[in-house]
Amino acid sequence: MKVERDRENDIPIFQVEFETQYGDYDFEIALADGRIVGADYEVDEEWLDALGGSPVTQERAREIAASKVPGSSAGDVQLWEENEDGRVRLEGELFHDGIKYEFEMDADTGIIFDWNADLRE
Repeated sequence: MKVERDRENDIPIFQVEFETQYGDYDFEIALADGRIVGADYEVDEEWLDALGGSPVTQERAREIAASKVPGSSAGDVQLWEENEDGRVRLEGELFHDGIKYEFEMDADTGIIFDWNADLRE
């Protein structure tokens, strides 16, 4: 785990980074109020394959993504399907409360394996 003081969009933050057996995580946390103003995580595909799960519809995928952002709704989520490397995934965006969220979800399990959140001004 690594924690450093930094600045993001002129906001003093803690930059927090850590690794787990299933992925890497980075968070930017505002010193003033503890609000997360940036986040990035990526799950290893080997770990994702071991989980299994059930395929999700695009409607359910929107609900899953919106549930990660308090105050947002499935209608706020833009979603499209990608299949570049033989793995079907759903990619999407959500803009809420000044933060832009981008994600990739495994269509076979509904698991978000890549998530980014960035404060926008």
